[in-house]
Amino acid sequence: MNKLLVLPAALLLSSALAAPKISAQSIIVNPVQPDVSVRVYTDKNPDGSQTPDYRVGEKITINVITNQDAYVYLFNIDGSGKIDQLLPNRFASGANFVKANVVKSFPAPGDTFTFDIDGPAGLNKVLALASKTELNLGDLSSFSGQQNELATVKAKGQEQLAQALSIVVNPIPQNSWVSDTAFYNVALAQQVQTGNLFVGTNVPGGVVFLNGQRLGDANQTYSAIRPGSYPVRITAPGYRDYVANISIRAGATTNVNVEFSTAVTPQPPVSNTAPVNIRSSLNGATVFVDGRQVGTVQNGGLNLSLTRGSHEIVLIAPGYRTFVNTYNVSNGGTITINPTR
Repeated sequence: MNKLLVLPAALLLSSALAAPKISAQSIIVNPVQPDVSVRVYTDKNPDGSQTPDYRVGEKITINVITNQDAYVYLFNIDGSGKIDQLLPNRFASGANFVKANVVKSFPAPGDTFTFDIDGPAGLNKVLALASKTELNLGDLSSFSGQQNELATVKAKGQEQLAQALSIVVNPIPQNSWVSDTAFYNVALAQQVQTGNLFVGTNVPGGVVFLNGQRLGDANQTYSAIRPGSYPVRITAPGYRDYVANISIRAGATTNVNVEFSTAVTPQPPVSNTAPVNIRSSLNGATVFVDGRQVGTVQNGGLNLSLTRGSHEIVLIAPGYRTFVNTYNVSNGGTITINPTR
């Protein structure tokens, strides 16, 4: 995030009427030390120390805070140079006036809209301009109709935006405005390659279980299965179960053909789940199983009931490395996880 440009005291005295500066990164900065300060940051990077990644389709929240009551103007410049005026707009609560030392979020809690990342991929910049007096953006942006919630910005690219804003702030006292910038990357959504599974049987009523979970009836093809090795079980009324390990490959179909021949006496159903206790010293850590959040560690543990078979266990705790491992659940038990920093 860009910092305030601070000039030597002697230069400040000689530049009382100096024009706003445009940095090498085409960011408008105040050439003097202003009375007001502003900080802009994203929800993934509150301290401004990094450039976080957001994927297309992901939601983002942009926050600003000032040390004095001020009007805040927010602009987002994407990787292609396209500019969106985030504040002011027609659907954010509280307009663009920010009280001193109160965080203003876009969107704010209770707003009926979200700010969704839609690309293109690349580095994005959020420019925050705070002024103790309301600015006239009439020559920079305008609302083209009642149905348009965001204003249309006339400037094209961040250099034109910086030049236009320097004209906007030029008439007001130099010590009454300030700017700040936050950065984030937009990454394309990950494309997951999958494979297919066909299961055929010589008797009616066959049912397919993959990795301990019921897929459905036999004699058909199942698609969108993540590549990997899985236990498969095929059942048919009056016959012994067929059990094997199979491999699913991306872009390919795995064929399993079962010839049932040995009849058995029906047995009472057996539970397909087993109790598992996740043990960790990191109380409050979040636990995911197969990509789904299942709870948090409390009092050193988290009790789960998992289907028998292979499961991916992920544990996330602030300040610690994300723990990821795969476990095969058969009769249940305890899994102890203590991530490192």
